[in-house]
Amino acid sequence: MKDPEWDEELDGEEGTMRMTRTDTLHSTTSSTGTQRRRGQHHKKQVQGSNQVQRAPRALYCLKLNNPIRRAALSIVEWKPFDIFILLAIFANCVALGVSKPFPEDDSNSTNHDLEQVEYIFLVIFTIETFLKILAYGLVMHPSSYIRNGWNLLDFVIVIVGLFSVVLETMTHKSGEVATTHHVPGKPGGLDVKALRAFRVLRPLRLVSGVPSLQIVLNSIMKAMVPLLHIALLVLFVIIIYAIIGLELFIGRMHKTCYYKESNTYVEDDPVPCAFLGHGRQCNNNASECRGRWDGPNGGITNFDNFFFAMLTVFQCITMEGWTDVLYWMNDAIGFELPWVYFVSLVVFGSFFVLNLVLGVLSGEFSKEREKAKARGDFQKLRERQQMEEDLCGYMDWITQAEDMDELDEDGNPRPSLGDLSDKKRGKFGWFSHSSDTH
Repeated sequence: MKDPEWDEELDGEEGTMRMTRTDTLHSTTSSTGTQRRRGQHHKKQVQGSNQVQRAPRALYCLKLNNPIRRAALSIVEWKPFDIFILLAIFANCVALGVSKPFPEDDSNSTNHDLEQVEYIFLVIFTIETFLKILAYGLVMHPSSYIRNGWNLLDFVIVIVGLFSVVLETMTHKSGEVATTHHVPGKPGGLDVKALRAFRVLRPLRLVSGVPSLQIVLNSIMKAMVPLLHIALLVLFVIIIYAIIGLELFIGRMHKTCYYKESNTYVEDDPVPCAFLGHGRQCNNNASECRGRWDGPNGGITNFDNFFFAMLTVFQCITMEGWTDVLYWMNDAIGFELPWVYFVSLVVFGSFFVLNLVLGVLSGEFSKEREKAKARGDFQKLRERQQMEEDLCGYMDWITQAEDMDELDEDGNPRPSLGDLSDKKRGKFGWFSHSSDTH
């Protein structure tokens, strides 16, 4: 037989211990959720520092939550939109290639139709520029539209095209002569050929849409300073060999074979000859080797002064006809010195120095390609981290909802399933007590 007072004390102690466990579990869960949320907030801050920040305002009035700006962002960052712009640029290049200019402002029906198509392309590119300005802002923020060099090129091309159209339209309205003497197939008005010449820059807009072309052009621009150093080295080599050529070959390229007692050349294409020494001799008995000849290439290829010597050395470094210069010098003075001079010039100046240009370009291209690969990997990592962040935020939301579910409207902990069962057992305790008594 059990003591009722002892049972009540046990039930009270069990309830107190259960409430203590519930409170402890609730506090532990709450503290864990708070720590997780703090860690998640810190993670957002760290990741946010690596992400590209949007301009808080575009055109001083459109915030990030503005529906117009959000629509513009969604359009310009939509992949099919980029593909459509690239196709439009390619089609514009084809139209520019098909167009055939005529002299004296003449034209034909094909050119007239192409001029009408140009207006369509101009409208497309203007809408693209306007949407990107709405999405990214114009110039004030570091990530604005104009701050990108390729976007600046696109903006200048579009503005010049619009200016040429507006100028032509104003001339149409103001000049009566332009309307009465209008050439069929060609838009009248002021001659805006100088502005229309900027249309040839539109193919460069492909660079802003093709990352591989950006890598090539960026590598060329980054290589400008090293290429300047190599250009100074090439100039140094040219100056040294020009001075040596002045010492060895000055005045040697102005003798050729003449008929005796006449100023008529023996050969139709005269070449140098040697009056004395081991050079080429005039084999015709009625000819003689004498001066007063301008020299090869109309007198340009010679070593008579420093500037002509530099020009001849530069021609040899480029390997454009350097063997002809070597043979002419052999005819003029013999075979002893010219081959040493010209072969060393080609080996050192062309094979080594000029090929340094290719080495620099190759190195810069490799660097830009590695940077582009690193940017792509970072973008993928940032997208994966963003996905993990969203997933963790969703899990924190579920955990917070469960924590809030454990409290009632007054902030008191809700009874658990064990508390409800104990309460039910206490409600019918008189039945078990009476059974034990009987």
